[in-house]
This record gives sequence, C-alpha cells and structure tokens, in this order.
Amino acid sequence: MKFMKLGSKPDSFQSEGDNVRYVSNDLATDVIVIIGGVKFYLHKFPLLSKSARLQKLIATASSSNEDNEIHQEDEIEIADLPGGPASFEICAKFCYGMTVTLNAYNVVAARCAAEFLEMHETVEKGNLVYKIEVFLNSSILQTWKDSIIVLQTTRALSPYAEELKLTGRCLDSIASKASIDTSKVEWSYTYSKKKNLDNGSRRPQAVPRDWWVEDLCDLHIDLYKRVITTIEARGRVSADVIGEALHAYANRRVPGFSKSSSSIQITDVAKYKALVGSIIELIPDEKQSVSSSFLTKLLRASIFLGCDEETGLKNRVGERLDEASLGDVMLYDVDLMQNLVEVFLKCHLEEDDIKAKASVVKLVDGYLAEKSRDSDSLTLQKFLELAEMVSSFPRQSHDGVYRAIDMFLKLHPEINKSEKKRLCKLMDCRKLSAEACAHAVQNERLPMRVVVQVLFFEQVRANTNGSSSTGDSTPEITPASRSTNTEDDRESWDTEDIKALRGELANLRLAKNQQQENNKGKLVKGGGLGVSRVFSKLWSGKERGGDMMSSSGTSSPGSVNDDSKSSSSTSKKH
Repeated sequence: MKFMKLGSKPDSFQSEGDNVRYVSNDLATDVIVIIGGVKFYLHKFPLLSKSARLQKLIATASSSNEDNEIHQEDEIEIADLPGGPASFEICAKFCYGMTVTLNAYNVVAARCAAEFLEMHETVEKGNLVYKIEVFLNSSILQTWKDSIIVLQTTRALSPYAEELKLTGRCLDSIASKASIDTSKVEWSYTYSKKKNLDNGSRRPQAVPRDWWVEDLCDLHIDLYKRVITTIEARGRVSADVIGEALHAYANRRVPGFSKSSSSIQITDVAKYKALVGSIIELIPDEKQSVSSSFLTKLLRASIFLGCDEETGLKNRVGERLDEASLGDVMLYDVDLMQNLVEVFLKCHLEEDDIKAKASVVKLVDGYLAEKSRDSDSLTLQKFLELAEMVSSFPRQSHDGVYRAIDMFLKLHPEINKSEKKRLCKLMDCRKLSAEACAHAVQNERLPMRVVVQVLFFEQVRANTNGSSSTGDSTPEITPASRSTNTEDDRESWDTEDIKALRGELANLRLAKNQQQENNKGKLVKGGGLGVSRVFSKLWSGKERGGDMMSSSGTSSPGSVNDDSKSSSSTSKKH
C-alpha cells in the first residue's frame, strides 16, 4: 500500500478521555474547535495560516466574545465536517507541521475535510489540498488495490467525494486497469482459482482474463454496479468475463448462494433483495455470458427474496434448461419446474435439437424421482402433468421414468390400481435396460400386467438375440396399446404362472450365456419354447376369461399381432 508522510515535527497531540484532544505545548491554547462531540484545544495562529474557513469562523467567534465582554477561549463548532474528528485531526496536525501519514484508507476523508476547510493554494503555497492531489494522481490512483480501497471509502463520504469527482476518478482508474491487455498486468491481484501447471515448467504463467473479478467482490453493490457498468462501457472486456465477475460476486455476497440448501436464514431481506436485483440487471444480454448453473441459483435466490426481476430470469433459465443439472433445480417447487419446461418448449418449438430435449427429459425424470420423496409437494396429478409435458421428447431408454414411477409408488402406497395404471402408461417397457427389467419383474409395487409385459419383452429380446445367431427369424412386435380392462381383471394373473415365467426367463438367460460360450443355439431355442408355453397358457386363459380383448377390440399391452407369423416357436394363433 502506498503512503505519504507530511510534516516533520513530532506528534504532540494527546487525549484526555474519549472526547478531548489537545496539543502538549508551553503556550496556552486559545481556541476550542468542537467536531462531532470531540473538543480540540488548539492555537489560533497555526490554524489561521492554513485554513480560510477557520479564519472566518474564529473571527466571528472572537468578535462575538468581544461584544459580550467574555474573556475566555474562542469556541467554534463544526457539525458537518466530512470525515469527522479523525479527518480534522489530520488537517490540524498539518497546520502545526507535525508528522501525519496519508494512505488509501484516510486520503479521501482528508481531501474532503481539507476542501471543506478551504486549505487551498490561495491561502498558502503547498497547502494540504495540493499535496493530497499530488499523492492521489501520482501514487494512489496508479495502484490497483489502492484504487479499490479508496473507492470503498468514498461511499461514506458522499456527496463530498462525488462533488470533488473522487469517486469518478477511482472508477476510471479501476476500469482502465481491468480493461488492459493481460500481458501488461504487472501488479499483484487476488486469484484463488486453481491454476493449471504448464507440465512442470518454470516459465511465468499467463495472466487469466478474469484476474480482476475477486478483488472487486469487496465493494458494496452500489459501487460494484458502477464499476461493472464503467468496465462494460469501455468495450474491451468480453461478456463471459463480466458474467464470471457477477458469479464470483454473488458467491461472496449472497448468503447461501453456493450451497444447495433452502435453510439459509436472512435477517435483512430488503438489503439482499436489492443486491440480487442489481446482479440480475447487470447480466449481459449475450446468451452464453453466464452459466446455466449460475442462472438457476440466482433464480432460486430471487424467488426466495421476492425480486421484481424474477420473470425475466425465469425465461433465461427455461431457455437453457437443457444445460441445468439436477442439483440446480431440486430446490424449485413443481409449479416453477413446469413453468421452466413450458419456456423451454416455446423456445425450442421449431427446433429439432434431439440432444437438448434428451437432456431435459433426463432432468425431469431425475427431478420427479427425487421430488417424489416429498409427498406434500408432489401429488399424482402434478407428477403426471410434468411427466407428460416431455413425453414426446426422444428417450433412448425409459430407465429414468421407470425410476421416477417406482419412487413415487414406493413413497405413495395409498394410491389405487387405477392411479397406478395412469402412472405406468408413461413408461414403454420395450425401452427398459436389462438391469431395469430385472428390477421391474421383482417389483411388487407395479401392477401385475406391467410385470408380465416387462417379462414378455425381455423374453422377446433374448429370443431375438438367440434367433439372430442361429438364423431364425424374429417375431414382429406391435406397439403396446392402452388397455381398457377393469382393475380386477388386470390383477387376475395366476401367481404360479408368473413365478414359472420368471423361472423360464432365468433359464433363458443362462442358456444364452452358455450359447455364447460354445456358439450353439440349441439351449436358447429350448428356453424360448418353455417361456412361450407359459405365455400361451396365460394368453389362452385370458381369452377364456374375456380379458384378452377390450370392448373396443384393442389388444392388451405387449400383445402380439394376430396376423403376425414367425418361424420361431414363440408365435401362436389367437
């Protein structure tokens, strides 16, 4: 930190309690100056030689005492001196020629006080105002960190600092340094990010583009906003660096911003509401200027604090919902999540961005699975509404939606069979992985029809793989249609048949593994015949019971097309 010493005489100011300051001198003091409740017992001559304002005040006080025939020390009170007793003491010591040290923390207060006391060159050459200006221009404002410290001190000295253009000069100094080419940065700065090592080489590491963002985080939001605006006006700093600066500032200044928790206690809501609102206003218009994670956290904070800028931020988050992570959105309620998905749908209505839509599907599936743990916030209707919003989006696998359904069923055991059916309609059993199928066939929470459907498609998939290796043709499978069977009919499968089917499926898998080892297909075909016999029994039993066809003539989920023919033993005539 830069500093400047003025004067050469020893400092003879002493204190008597908290409210009395005096000069230890052989001469008796003849004037009392009261600043902010503190009395300074001083001598007139040193003060009069440097300050035009004190000349006027002391002359007025002396004249009043003479008129009233009062024989005592003249007493003057200055109620609005910028910087208070501390800044006046600096000015008084300068008048006495005593040693006084100026630095980044007190120079603005001293400059404002000297201006107030009219300590100009017209009173005496080399006066305090001149010396402070030289120090500011040649030293303080040439230094990066000192400029930031000085700017911080101007806030407590407004409007004096504004009138003297001290605030504006600090802003220009900081903005010019932040906008300089990084190859010319030669001063120290704070940068706590992990630095990349250049393969162990000892060459100097390049200065990062965002080298300045952390040092500005100490500024109050009013000053910070002005600094960022001034930097942007110069047009030399890219939008993504501005975005990084805002992210760093939010992490430092907004309570709980970097934590995935909703239990943050904020006492001064109005203060942080203004803070978050200002950060939102400063976000550059460029889409990629800030990360999606930053936007989602900022939206969470703005909703909690009730910021007016919430709507615009929702649109930005929804537009880039495919970039969000599950941790970012888990603190959103279901209604907000639906709003974000709606925004995404509108923004990508005419776009065939399969990757983005697949990411949103995965995000929604994960959100529903985790949110199912909170039975109060996620009802069946809201689950269905949110899931159906993305039901048309491409999915390579339905494992995610199966996990969400299973979690909801596990934590909501009170739902009836009809409601279970509505949930399971969201899932396509043909797109479950082998691991998900293995879990589903043992899942007692699923309706029996869904379990049988999973078993059927798992058997078909295994048999198809076996047939392709032996040259057999595979049966044609029609898309699973929606069944209109009654609840009682759906649960009328014979438990022993289901157990037998599971056993046959296990044998089929074992046979398949052995066939891959010895490159023979006999065991696979034998397993397929066994499974088919069990399915034949189930299907024929349902035909006799009237459950095979609905009143509209539609087939049950996972049924085989009546007209499909296959050379394999799994096809049968209805």
